[in-house]
Amino acid sequence: MKITNQWQYRHAKAQVGKFSEVLASETFSRMNGDPRLVRAQREGLESERAALEAEIAAYEQMKRKRRRDVRLELIDQVPEALIAARLAAGLTQAELAARLGMKPQQIQRYEATRYASASLARLREVAAVLTATS
Repeated sequence: MKITNQWQYRHAKAQVGKFSEVLASETFSRMNGDPRLVRAQREGLESERAALEAEIAAYEQMKRKRRRDVRLELIDQVPEALIAARLAAGLTQAELAARLGMKPQQIQRYEATRYASASLARLREVAAVLTATS
């Protein structure tokens, strides 16, 4: 899961729209040059659009499910589980930050770096807030 907040979600949706516009335009049909190059460019754009659509779908599914029973098998899954739990609880990064008594930018940094700089104590605090929200 790469999309972790509404800003990223809106940005990804906008990018899909831009890719779709370019692909639907006559840009490719009027391009002069090697047909293999034109085809490769089209396929590249289609691939990027498909990847973004998959990320958008995963984000939307997590928001819809409101899954509260996030389970871990490996410690490496902690960051993704915390992000998934926040989304499932219906909290924004700013709302989680407020409940933890910190600035929203800190939660943004934690999630952007997958909690790489967070202490074990901080991870426990985040988990406790998210568990209480369930």
